[in-house]
Parts: sequence; C-alpha cells; structure tokens
Amino acid sequence: MRASRMLSILTTLQARGQVTAPELAEACEVSVRTIYRDIDALAASGVPVYADRGAEGGYRLLDGYRVRLNGLSQSEAEALFLAALPGPAAALGLDAAMLAAQNKMMAALPAHLRQDAGRMQERFHLDAPGWFGETEEPQHLRAIAGAALRGTLIKIRYQSWRSEKQRRVAPLGLVLKGGSWYLAGEVDGSVRTYRLARVLDCTVLDDRFDRPADFDLAAYWQAATLRLEAEMHPNVAIVRLSPFGVKLLDALSQPYVKARMQLEETADADGWRIARVPTGKTSWHAAAELLRLGPEAEVLEPADLREKIAELTQAMAARYRASSQAADPAARKAWRRRILPQPTKQS
Repeated sequence: MRASRMLSILTTLQARGQVTAPELAEACEVSVRTIYRDIDALAASGVPVYADRGAEGGYRLLDGYRVRLNGLSQSEAEALFLAALPGPAAALGLDAAMLAAQNKMMAALPAHLRQDAGRMQERFHLDAPGWFGETEEPQHLRAIAGAALRGTLIKIRYQSWRSEKQRRVAPLGLVLKGGSWYLAGEVDGSVRTYRLARVLDCTVLDDRFDRPADFDLAAYWQAATLRLEAEMHPNVAIVRLSPFGVKLLDALSQPYVKARMQLEETADADGWRIARVPTGKTSWHAAAELLRLGPEAEVLEPADLREKIAELTQAMAARYRASSQAADPAARKAWRRRILPQPTKQS
C-alpha cells in the first residue's frame, strides 16, 4: 500500500510540477501527516523532492527528474486503454496521435499486462449519442479546439434560438454531451455556452487571452447543466397517476425530473397515487410532457394546465372523429391560433 502511494506521489509531482501536501493527501486518501512521512522517506531514498515554503508553496521534483512508466497495475493499465476511445479523438483530429500513444504505452507495459490492456479495447465501446440520435460533426470543431489549446481568441458567427449573432470569444474548453459538442467561452467577462453545430463561421485570431485562474471546466459544466434544467422546469404540476402511469413517468421523464419528483406513498381506492412533477415554462410545454402518459395520468393542478390538456385532448378527439375529408383551411388556421403558443416579439 505504501509503495503504491509513494509511486502515486511521484507521478503526481512529475505531472503537475508543484503540489501541496493537502492536495496529495486528498488524492491518496490519507492524512497530511502521512504525506509528510512519505515525502521524508522519498527524500531519504535519494529522490530529489523539494519543499517550497510560503502561501503558494508545495512539493516539487528537481527539474529533469523523471519516473519511468513501469509501475502500472493491471487495473490502471486497463483504465488507461478504456479511456482512449476513438470517437472523440477522431472528431478532434487526434486519432493518429492517440493510436501512436497507445502503441508507445503498450510497448512500455510489462508483457503480462499487454494482453489484459488490449482486451479492454476489444470488449468495450463508447457510443456517445443517445438512442435514435447521431453524433454531430461541427464544421469548425478542430479550429476551435486548436484555439482552446493555444489560448487564442476566435470570432464566430452564431445562430442562437432567436437570431444570428457575432461574438469575439475566448475558448476555455469543449464538452461532448449526448453526441453534441459545446464550447464554454468567455465573452465580456462572463462564461457562456455555445453549441458548436450552430457556429456558422469561425475565424481563429492571433490575439491571446488570459485564462481565468479559477476556471474549472467540469465544475462549470455541471453548474450550467443544472441551471439549464432548472430553467426548463420552473413549475410544478400535481398529477394523479395510475400504477402503470407511475411506471410510464419513470421511464419517460428526464433524470432532472425523476430526481425531483415527489410521489406519495399511499394510493387511493383505485390504486392511483398523487405526484408533484416539475414541468416546463408554459402550459403548452407542460401539457406536451404530460400528454405522453395518455389516460394513465390526470392533472389536478394548476388549473390553467388542466384546462390546456382538456382543450388539447378535446381537439384531438374531434380531429379523429372527423371524416377523412380535409378540414376547411380557415378552420385549421383558427384552430392552430387557438391551440399553439404565439411567437413573442423580439427586441
């Protein structure tokens, strides 16, 4: 255990340059006092590890000191080859580099680990898009990725939901989610999210930018997705569900909705239960989500949502009761104006 931990300390110092004792303790899941003892043992064994004092200090290795890649365990080697999946690397133009790196890593592994590492590639595959979706291949992905790596600004023409815009963006990082690529970019001092498939034009500039020292891409993305999901489901509906309706709601709802849905334990005489369900911004969006449950759900509150669902279901019933002859165009237009949400004026 201690030998593995000390190797982990060495590789961490080699990879990150300078690391504090609390950071090492957190990475190794031990106390800071244990890290002090391990550092002393490394120094006593001849490893050139030094401590820089002060608020911004930490431990570092003597410049030029390197640890050979010969201490991988079986599970570590398998994890590395599992992480090197081809789809995203190819999209970024790094597929050849990834293959070369894998070959070098395979050559560096002990013979008894090579077969196990190769087996991971044969038996695991990543398919990033959700069901019935396809991976997007944005035209400007590689250019934006290159600018993010070099730390240079980009100028983009972007099609948002409302209008076409031009922005001068500092590309801080890229995220692949559900088969779609997103850019976390800083504009006028604030970080915003752009879907790369909506970037119409991109010009990579020579101007460099200062990356915010406290920006963490993973933390930003987690907060941004939670904020978006909350904005998309700001309201709550009280719904009466049949036993099958409970199963349908669980199967069809987004993870955000399922995690925040409140379902009463007790059922009425018919076996139906009451649930509080997060819903969309408007009664139209909420009705569209809940109509998927069909007759297995009854909206009790709010009143406007109940009325909207009644209006929609009555119109649907009238549509299917009608003869096969085409409806009068004027009547169809009047129905659409009454049922569909009207577009709002844009500034």
